[in-house]
Amino acid sequence: MMFMDKKVMERLDEMLEDGINGTFEESNYNETQLSKLESKWMRYLTSSKLSYQKTERDRERLKELVSDISHQTKTPLANILLYTQLLQEQNLDGRSRQLASEIQQQSEKLNFLIQSLVKISRLETGTFQLSPCEHDINDTIISATEQIAPKAESMQIQIFYTPERCITKFDSKWTREALFNILDNAIKYSPKNSVVTVSVSVFEMFACICVADQGIGIPEEDLPRIFGRFYRGQNVREQGGVGIGLYLSRQIIEGQGGYITVESKLGRTSVFKIFLPV
Repeated sequence: MMFMDKKVMERLDEMLEDGINGTFEESNYNETQLSKLESKWMRYLTSSKLSYQKTERDRERLKELVSDISHQTKTPLANILLYTQLLQEQNLDGRSRQLASEIQQQSEKLNFLIQSLVKISRLETGTFQLSPCEHDINDTIISATEQIAPKAESMQIQIFYTPERCITKFDSKWTREALFNILDNAIKYSPKNSVVTVSVSVFEMFACICVADQGIGIPEEDLPRIFGRFYRGQNVREQGGVGIGLYLSRQIIEGQGGYITVESKLGRTSVFKIFLPV
C-alpha cells in the first residue's frame, strides 16, 4: 500500500512538472483513479491553453485596432489643425475667430486623447516593455520641468526645483512621461501667480519625487479614484482634461516596481509622490 502511494505521488509530481513545462501527455486510459485524474488534468491544460491563446488573439486585435485608429486619424487631424491655423490668419470678425479657436482646442484635445490611448494600449498589451536601467533622477526631473515650462509661464505659474542628484534604476523616457503628466495636472488646477514645488528625497529602498502645488485640491472622496482611467473629480469637470494622465502615470510607475501616493487639502494644495526603487 505504501509502495502504491509512493508511486501515485511520483506520478502526480511528474504530471505537475510536465504541465508546467508544457510537455504533459496522457498515458493509456484505464479505469483506475490515477488514470481518471490524468484525463481531467489533460482537459484542464487544454482548456487553459485555449484560453491563453484566445487572450493573446484578443490582445493582438486590440493592439491592431488602436494602431489603425491612430494611423487613420493622424492625417485628418493634422489637416484640421493646419486649416484652422490658416483660417485664424484671415481677417475674421470676433465671433468667427472665437469659433476657429474652439476648433483648434478641440482638435488638439482629440489628438492628445488618441495619443494617450495608444500609449495606454502599448503598456497594457505589452507591446512596449519598460526598460529600467541606471539613471540620474535629476536629469529626468529637469527634462520634465523644461517640457512643461511654456505652459507654466503662460499661466504665470512658477516651478521651483532644487537639483538633487540620485542614481536609481528606472525607464527614463516613460518616467519623464509620468512626471510630466503630474506636473501638467498640478499646473492645470493651480491659480495664476502660484508655485509648483518639485523635490527629491532618498530613502533606503526608494527615491521619492514630490510634486506639491497651491491649487484647488482634491475632495477626500475622490482621492481613491483619481488614478482610474477617464475618472475626473467633481470639482474639475468643467475644466479641460480627459482623465487619462494620472492613470497612465500610475501604470508607468507601477510597471517599474514603484508606486504613487497623493495627499490633498481642499482649496489649498495637492501633493503627489512618485516612489522609484533604489
